[in-house]
Amino acid sequence: MGGTDNSFEDRLAAARARQGMNTPADAAGAKAPAGGGFAGVALRSGVEFASAVAVAVGIGFFLDRWLGTRPAFTIGFALLGWVAGLLNVRRAIVGMTTPPDRGTKG
Repeated sequence: MGGTDNSFEDRLAAARARQGMNTPADAAGAKAPAGGGFAGVALRSGVEFASAVAVAVGIGFFLDRWLGTRPAFTIGFALLGWVAGLLNVRRAIVGMTTPPDRGTKG
């Protein structure tokens, strides 16, 4: 069955090439970023920001209900969620603008 391994690898490479799934070295930077370009990063950033704030506010709200400290934890966790959301947005934007081979030694 040694012949089928090479045949499988050849068929796999051809299928990846047809689907545009080449490695960055094969594509030579001709493809869009993995995040789907600007629109994909913008949508992902918005969802990540909103979800970070929503989760943090939810945690703060339930802590306030449990401990009887009405707005304290909700406000504090809302600020933490806002900061976490901004860091996620920054990470997504920096990941979009840096070349894929940055940080590798070669």
